[in-house]
Amino acid sequence: MRNVYTVKQVNSYIKNMFTQDFMLNRIYIKGEVSNCKYHTSGHIYFSLKDESGAIACIMFKGQRNGLSFRMSDGQQVIVMGGVSTYERDGRYQLYAKEIILDGAGVLYERFQALRTQLEEMGMFAAEYKRPIPEFPRRIGIVTAPTGAAIRDIMNIAGRRNPYVQLILYPALVQGEGAAESIVRGIQALEREQVDVMIVGRGGGSMEDLWAFNEEIVARAVFECGIPIISAVGHETDTTIIDYVADLRAPTPSAAAELAVYDHQALLMSLSELKLKFGRQTAQRMQFWRMKQEQYQLKLTGMHPGHKLREQRQRSVDIEERIRRLMEQRVEHERHRLAVYMESMKGLSPIRKLNQGYSFIQDDKGRNIRSISQVEANDQLTIYVTDGIIKADVQETAEGAGYGKDDVK
Repeated sequence: MRNVYTVKQVNSYIKNMFTQDFMLNRIYIKGEVSNCKYHTSGHIYFSLKDESGAIACIMFKGQRNGLSFRMSDGQQVIVMGGVSTYERDGRYQLYAKEIILDGAGVLYERFQALRTQLEEMGMFAAEYKRPIPEFPRRIGIVTAPTGAAIRDIMNIAGRRNPYVQLILYPALVQGEGAAESIVRGIQALEREQVDVMIVGRGGGSMEDLWAFNEEIVARAVFECGIPIISAVGHETDTTIIDYVADLRAPTPSAAAELAVYDHQALLMSLSELKLKFGRQTAQRMQFWRMKQEQYQLKLTGMHPGHKLREQRQRSVDIEERIRRLMEQRVEHERHRLAVYMESMKGLSPIRKLNQGYSFIQDDKGRNIRSISQVEANDQLTIYVTDGIIKADVQETAEGAGYGKDDVK
């Protein structure tokens, strides 16, 4: 019985055949663009045709980073991609990965291949880039001696800083032997120990600039011990040494601007820095002068003589305070004594005597206030206002005109 297959099986089989064909997985096809449509999803659908036929093509959105122009019908292009089958429709098509305009196709392919190779080797890595010196004194230039590039570099260098020395190596920059001439120029200026090097030329076609895409030139730039500024063509031109050099300038004029510092701008900057430094110095001096005065005042306050004067003044103040307190206390006590003296005057026996009274004491000095204290023949002393009377007791009698309540 015959084998019977489904449509899906046949389409899958055909797709596997395309997948296993090495040539169809990476193929370059040249033709004219037709039916070109930019889909809203970002994909590009188009056809490639020539006088004998056409092939459907698609470039997915993720592959469009390598497309440097906008496609349109009628363009002659070279498309690199893989041919495979779309199983749902059962038709094959070209899945584009790179698209370039025809004419520079072969050179562009070589350019891309070398760029990929050198990038994989790490020659474009940022860690290998050397800084361009800010104030170079000797600048080496590898370019044609009669081109516009050297005239532009000399004019700009002379305007920005006439004191910078320019050393030119007259190299071939186009045609047979140009790559080798550029390499010799880089090596010769490296031996001269210039501070920085400019390698480049004016604009031209891809063929004109091709010497700067040669691997030997790229390796000479990478291996050079002097920082190199690449300056090839116009701003839109890109060469291999632009990726390898320590710094890329869009034009030779821009390279001169980057390499040669502006002498007048530097002088102005130095003047501004001088003024700024002077102001800052004056401010710092004023600050430290104030700090010195503060420290001096502080040290003066901490000086032993100052402390001694303070203690002496304090002692004088305390002494004065004690004197005032003592005077106040004496005055207070004097006033109290006066009060007590006035009080005592009323109780003084002398005062009583002056008023006509007297008092009596026995021979033992005891005050006699009662007849019971004496006996006959006792000797008594009578104190009166103007003297003393000595007397003997003859007799005692109760009453004598005074009651007990009258004797105090």
